Amino acid sequence: MTDVTTSVARPAVPAPRESMARRGSIFLSKHPRVRLSLILSAPLFWLGLVYIAALAALLITALWTVDSFTGQISQTWTLDNIITVLTGSLYQTVTLRTVGVALLVTVIDVAIALPIAFYMAKVASPRMQRILVIAILMPLWASYLVKAYAWRSVLSQGGIFDWLVSPFGGQSPGYGLPATIITLSYLWLPYVILPIYAGLERVPDSLLEASGDLGGRTFPTLRLIVLPMIWPAIIAGSIFSFSLSLGDYITVNIVGGANQMLGNLVYTNVGAANNLPLAAAIALVPILIIFAYLAAVRRTGALNNL
Repeated sequence: MTDVTTSVARPAVPAPRESMARRGSIFLSKHPRVRLSLILSAPLFWLGLVYIAALAALLITALWTVDSFTGQISQTWTLDNIITVLTGSLYQTVTLRTVGVALLVTVIDVAIALPIAFYMAKVASPRMQRILVIAILMPLWASYLVKAYAWRSVLSQGGIFDWLVSPFGGQSPGYGLPATIITLSYLWLPYVILPIYAGLERVPDSLLEASGDLGGRTFPTLRLIVLPMIWPAIIAGSIFSFSLSLGDYITVNIVGGANQMLGNLVYTNVGAANNLPLAAAIALVPILIIFAYLAAVRRTGALNNL
């Protein structure tokens, strides 16, 4: 008798489907623009929420008024606050003073930062470069208020600065705009040195050697070769010092005495005067100034190489 073996056919096992993650990865690899949009969506959303929405709220608040009897904010839109800021002699004077201080601080910081950054990038040894970078970053670890009050003590009458210059017939500037400019220049100097140092590091040493081999002197080499190459870095540092000086008000209160800047007017109207719409209108002025500064810099083409 012959055994008949009956084989039972097994159902075919389907191939495992690709997971959603794998299919999404394949799709994103084939569509780089979609991948870039997803990467930028979160920071752009945060930028729009925190910055652009805040600017819109600031502009809307500047169009409101404060009831002179109740002190309550009236949400009736009007241009009175903006007209007052643009036409008032006090605000024009303070605006010119603020812009002048910011420009002078920027010029001082750039003039000090250039030789320091050049020495760090082209002269100092690698070990000395690290030491100098740490030395420049160390003031940033200290409190802003501690540094401002330290300069108040240094520049006050009978302070350290007065003690140093009195044998030569000099005296301390005391409280006022000179003390404000000195303190702001010290506070923002690291923000100017580091971009210029990074720009100088990208300048090839071979260019400087070639200029020396061809008989180029030091200052023509710096002016004709180095300066055009590091101009974007100088612009980047100037943006830091100019914008930070433009909106500062704490340093002016500590070392500036009665000299007011735009930040002080904003603080006064928010606190003592309780006039938030007027404070918002004043706050629009430094924003417009920095936008105008960035537009002027952009026309030079320096931002294209950052």
